[in-house]
Amino acid sequence: MKSIYLRSFAATALTVAICFLIVALSFVGIGRNYVIAEYRENMENSAREVAHTASAIARSDSLSSWVLSMTISSVAKATGDHVFIADENGLVLNCSDRTPLCEHLGQRIPEEILGLARGGLCDQRSDLGGMYSAPRYVVGVPVAARNGGEAPLGYVFVTNASDTMLGTWTAFLMMAAIVAVGVFCAALLVTLVYSKHMARPLDEMARASRKFAKGDFSVRVRQTDDPSSEIGVLIDSFNKMADSLEQSEKRRSEFIGNISHELRTPMTTISGFADGILDGTIPQEDQHKYLVAIRDETKRLSRLVREMLSVSQTRARATDPSRRTVFDLTELILQTLLSFESRATKKNLDVDPQLPDNHILVRADKDAITQVIYNLLDNAVKFAEPGSCLVLKLYKEKGKAYVAIKDKGETIPPDDLPFIFDRFHKSDRSRSLDKDGVGLGLYLVKTILVSHDEDIAVKSENGYTEFVFTLALADQEK
Repeated sequence: MKSIYLRSFAATALTVAICFLIVALSFVGIGRNYVIAEYRENMENSAREVAHTASAIARSDSLSSWVLSMTISSVAKATGDHVFIADENGLVLNCSDRTPLCEHLGQRIPEEILGLARGGLCDQRSDLGGMYSAPRYVVGVPVAARNGGEAPLGYVFVTNASDTMLGTWTAFLMMAAIVAVGVFCAALLVTLVYSKHMARPLDEMARASRKFAKGDFSVRVRQTDDPSSEIGVLIDSFNKMADSLEQSEKRRSEFIGNISHELRTPMTTISGFADGILDGTIPQEDQHKYLVAIRDETKRLSRLVREMLSVSQTRARATDPSRRTVFDLTELILQTLLSFESRATKKNLDVDPQLPDNHILVRADKDAITQVIYNLLDNAVKFAEPGSCLVLKLYKEKGKAYVAIKDKGETIPPDDLPFIFDRFHKSDRSRSLDKDGVGLGLYLVKTILVSHDEDIAVKSENGYTEFVFTLALADQEK
């Protein structure tokens, strides 16, 4: 497969070449026509000046006079044109050639050319009936009569070969072509270098992606571009993706290690006690105690599997937009709070629900948000000091509904705070379901809120721990 920078270079080079070709053709065509038009305008001016001079001289002399011959010879030498004068019938009487026996004298101008001159101006390309070996540009104007009559005395013709007219233009065109080729080569070189520079991050991303496929997530793409440019943003996003993949791989490894440990412990206990009962190692009078232990470990193992399945199912439901409806968050909090009445009473907890008088409507998956509130309340009740106060607060701010749950109890260590929402994080305070579950409560809370594009924060200091999460208000949707 061709390198992307070569394809980019080829496309750019082709574009530059086409643009140069269009400009060159336009320049040649327009420039050539401009040069010819300018030259012919000069020829017309020369013809009219000679006609004016011939008309003045003809008042005292003829159109074939030596003075007029010298005049048109000077004009021809100065302009490079060929000038001759014909009478009213088209017979050549005078010529700018200074040869004693000019071949043009006595020749007759074709009638069609003469007719155009009678009309005031002849501007044609013609060989004048064989007077020239090849067609030339011909400009002819009438010579006004002495007494101002309508019939002209004769006609002045100025001619020039196209090679002469375009000689200077051709030389200029050659120089322009050399410069254009130089500019084109320089443009191709710059394009090649720039294409290679532009393709470098993509090549690095491709190499990094191949390493990702082999399980190596440590490679990163160098940020050499402006971070605010498109390539810079792409590199930054790619590196962030790599960071996320690396973290995901670490979490996956940790999860496998943790879940292996969680499964191994009850299974080892069950197997060991069962073998002791079967082989008689455990006395018969103690078997009931160990059978109870086997039952408890079996239930723990069952809870572990159930919790993992619950997490997977809840994540799938929470990400389904069709399950989201508008409901009263105040009412949902009160309903969930009622389910903890007996547990709060048992621990002698004083519950302070600081809820607004007005209903707060939000749009979300009601069942999932119920799970969030339940898990956070369960966490607060479980770790609150007996006889302390548990505060549950609901309020609105900047288009969001905020739910805060605060309890007084053991403070979460600062080093554990960034990780308390991870699965199976090894901290007694963060494992919200440690006694009755497997440590997936806060992880499930975080997962549900992230799927709703919401956030949750935790603060634990001075013996108080507070969780605060947000939900979008229903009336804020567009």
